[in-house]
Amino acid sequence: MQTTSFLDFKTQAESIIHSHIINAEPLLLSHQWDKLQQAIESIRQKVKKAGLWAPHLPKDIGGQGLTISQLGELSAVLGRSPLGHVCFGCQAPDAGNAELLHLYADKRIKSEFLHPLAAGDIRSCFAMTEPAMAGSNPTRLSATAELKNGQWHINGHKWFTTGADGADFAIIMAVTEPKAAKHQQASMIIVPTDSPGYALVRNISVMGSEGHGYFSHGEVKFSNVVVPEQNLLGQRGAGFLMAQQRLGPGRIQHCMRWIGIARRCFDIMCRYVNQRQITDQQTLAQQPVMQVKIADSYAAIEAAQYLVQATAERIDKAGYAAAKHDISMIKFHTAQMLQNVMNHAIQALGGLGVTDDTVLSFFYREERAARIYDGPDEVHQLSLAKQLLAQYR
Repeated sequence: MQTTSFLDFKTQAESIIHSHIINAEPLLLSHQWDKLQQAIESIRQKVKKAGLWAPHLPKDIGGQGLTISQLGELSAVLGRSPLGHVCFGCQAPDAGNAELLHLYADKRIKSEFLHPLAAGDIRSCFAMTEPAMAGSNPTRLSATAELKNGQWHINGHKWFTTGADGADFAIIMAVTEPKAAKHQQASMIIVPTDSPGYALVRNISVMGSEGHGYFSHGEVKFSNVVVPEQNLLGQRGAGFLMAQQRLGPGRIQHCMRWIGIARRCFDIMCRYVNQRQITDQQTLAQQPVMQVKIADSYAAIEAAQYLVQATAERIDKAGYAAAKHDISMIKFHTAQMLQNVMNHAIQALGGLGVTDDTVLSFFYREERAARIYDGPDEVHQLSLAKQLLAQYR
């Protein structure tokens, strides 16, 4: 998309965020799920009418065809509300799953799953993480898929399957090539959630909240689930490679979404301390300790945004291989920045900060895991350090 067109796109997105989406947040925070879904559908119609729907997807399947760097900038706008990406049809895990289907699915799969997913008519989930295996090592999976007479027989136990509640299909990572090298053992297979043997065991309670629908993380079991051989995505044993390709653009969007969240937390903090009287003559904003936290938070947000944008631009120009170091760096750096800014904001609001009267507690509950999912901080730090040290040998 041309620069001037994208600026208009971003301006319209900002208007919808402030005029409609933030106004729907009380329904999320009070767990009024049915009313929230109605509000989301109403806003989605406005987004579609404005020509802003599915910014991450190519135009030939109903998207807007934004570049990686443009998607990053937009994610910072949409990230200001936990409803932003959902209302624009680019929420995880549907966004990444749609990209996988677009790249690897055959015509039948695209017709049955991709096209309605891209239109927002159905939902999906991605079943990879397992309770019995360390999530920090994605090559260790216990779930299996065995091909018998043209059908996959799938068995496995997954959890933190985001959005499993209400999903129409899952993409499962399962071992199909147990004798292959560790990075070539797993494959991705589509499983309709109405298949016999598929079960959503529960929505996992995260810091006291089970969530619902988009805003939940499920524990799921696959007990001798049988699907056609053609439900395989890509090549057998290519699941790990495909997962890495899925995570590349996802990490840019996650990091910029975190920057949007941090900016929203910063705004809430600054507005609050400016009006919070601590004496008849002074506000909280006049306290030096608070001013230091404001300055540190602002500098950290700005530094993270410059770093993520530079990474996105490098990917657009030279591809993911050229930005390997940067992708590891932005993942742990931005996640740590977000946690620090959220902590400062909650501390500034005092007791109010830990209630659901503001969006801060929701952000903390959901985004503390930013330092864990898609690779914990420590894994990315070790990976980066090894690559850097190798240059000095």
